[in-house]
Amino acid sequence: MIIKCSFSIPLEAIGDYNRQAKRLPSLPTYITKRGPYIDETQGKANRITTVYEFDKSLLPEAWKNISAHLDAFRTVRGFTLSAQVMDRQREVQNIQAPAQF
Repeated sequence: MIIKCSFSIPLEAIGDYNRQAKRLPSLPTYITKRGPYIDETQGKANRITTVYEFDKSLLPEAWKNISAHLDAFRTVRGFTLSAQVMDRQREVQNIQAPAQF
């Protein structure tokens, strides 16, 4: 499974984000974190994307850990978050289907 988290932080609050990020505890070893990837083209805010990968059978436990991890940022001024849960196998099937035509 994959959980893709995208959030925005105003440029003036990026220092707050960095301080919070340095304090985060490690995630369990069964969760692979990719990112953060920062898109600075948004103008007044940075858009940050982080991808978390783990075994599908661990979804409830993984979501609990990832949510607790992201909860640290709720005190950052202007922080907004969206999360998308994706089944990696279905995504691969969707990508491969057009190639079979």
